[in-house]
Amino acid sequence: MDCHSPEQRRKNMQAIRSNDTSIELMLRKELWRRGIRYRKNCKIIAGSPDLVFIGKKVAVFCDSDFWHGRNWEEKKTGIKSNRDYWIPKIERNIQRDADVNLKLVSDGWIVLRFWESEIRSSVSECADGIEKCLNNR
Repeated sequence: MDCHSPEQRRKNMQAIRSNDTSIELMLRKELWRRGIRYRKNCKIIAGSPDLVFIGKKVAVFCDSDFWHGRNWEEKKTGIKSNRDYWIPKIERNIQRDADVNLKLVSDGWIVLRFWESEIRSSVSECADGIEKCLNNR
């Protein structure tokens, strides 16, 4: 079977985790260590944030560098195979993230988004940002 067939793409996409990713676990463990409690993957909040602080109305997203289009204008030129699929897919993700941000902010939420590379390189700084936001709320 062609590795670019719709069926193979569907199978590959199904293997990708959306909850409990390694970056999400890293950030959750750091927050838990600090005694900061949260709800995870809250489906009743727009965009199903990875972490939610309902009382403070703070939503946190842990965004994969690739799937959410970090440095997209630069990175999309590096996509060599199946460009007709991947470029619109990632651009839809970027637009969806922007729409979710607008919806949450208009509903009075603070939205924090952390890139995968930020979490991996400095999880404590990301947790500091969340903690500061919660304390100021």
